[in-house]
Amino acid sequence: MALPKIISVDDHVVEPPHVWQTWLPQKWRERGPRVETKRWGSFKHLSGAKYDMVEDPEGEWGSAWYYDDELIYVHKKFVAIPQASTTLDDKGGIIFDRTKMTMTAITYDDMRKGCWDRDERVKDLALNYTDGSLPFPTFPRFCGQTFHEGKDKELGLACVKANNDWMVEEWCAPSGGVNLPLCLIPLWDAELAAAETKRNAERGVRAIAFSEIPTRLKLPSINTNYWDPLWQVCNDYGVTVCMHVGSSSSNPVASPDSQAAVGVTLGFNNAMASLADWLFSGNLIRFPKLKLAYSEGQIGWIPYVLERADTVWEMHDAWTHAKDRIAVPPSTQYYGRIFGCFTADRHGLRSLEEVGEDNICFETDYPHTDTTWPYSEAYIEKLCAGLDEEVAYKILRGNAIKMLELDRI
Repeated sequence: MALPKIISVDDHVVEPPHVWQTWLPQKWRERGPRVETKRWGSFKHLSGAKYDMVEDPEGEWGSAWYYDDELIYVHKKFVAIPQASTTLDDKGGIIFDRTKMTMTAITYDDMRKGCWDRDERVKDLALNYTDGSLPFPTFPRFCGQTFHEGKDKELGLACVKANNDWMVEEWCAPSGGVNLPLCLIPLWDAELAAAETKRNAERGVRAIAFSEIPTRLKLPSINTNYWDPLWQVCNDYGVTVCMHVGSSSSNPVASPDSQAAVGVTLGFNNAMASLADWLFSGNLIRFPKLKLAYSEGQIGWIPYVLERADTVWEMHDAWTHAKDRIAVPPSTQYYGRIFGCFTADRHGLRSLEEVGEDNICFETDYPHTDTTWPYSEAYIEKLCAGLDEEVAYKILRGNAIKMLELDRI
């Protein structure tokens, strides 16, 4: 069967160096985010989704972001495809050497331009059988933690708004509908977050980035009424709350000295905990049109969480009193409203009856190491083998259209 083109609900944009120096009001630019290129030594991944980054006169060149004169982030090869990792075969096709995507410094000049250049991104997506892409941020981190952690919240709000203006007006609007806007919110103030979400929703934005577990960011829990102004705007305007793995600035591990691969393997764990919290929070009942997405969370774990939540709701109510808050089985809130987003999950696809063919979306994760770029067309042919055309359409495209309320087929 002929498969539809992909709308990827989780890619990543490497913000161009000019973003905040162009889009911030003039009075903030001196303290706003800027890029400097220096030599860097090896990096160590720290808790809280941060890195130990030390200059080294003999090290590799890398482009670094500074914010309010503080070093925040140095670009790395495993989150931005190096030019050196892609070559052409004798037929002009791309050969992608993933082994060159290491945790070492990289400059903008050494990245594949599609990482940060809008027009080149559109070309790279076209090479990958993709005509829609929702991009999570890099320097601000998955849900804007960089600005949340900054001391000056007035500056932070200006940076959030500048990011969103750039995202809507420069990254997305001229892309012919290929780049789809995902906006940030000022995490530290629910009223401001609601106002910024409404501002962007009124110009067509249907997705915001939020934390999978906001209490890990020292923010109020979703079990309080604190976030109600934000949920109300999302409910009323059809804005999906997108929660990327790692958006709680924490990575689940088994031991303090677990290998790095353990945290990557267990990344879905926070999404699983988040879903359970949402199912019992009552928010999805009080805001009946609210939509959630678990970006890069994969999907194979979802059927069991739904089953377990219903079992607990039914059998443990004498002491949990869950039915006082949730009058219906928790799983009934999931179907049609909560989207599991995956890159590679054959087990999840074998559980379509429970995970829900209307509830899952494919993602290419360009330009991170999980990406199936530039081979996604061949990848989805194998992925969708045995599925009927209607189900394949939903997974690759239709559910993303529904989630983001896109005017296309």
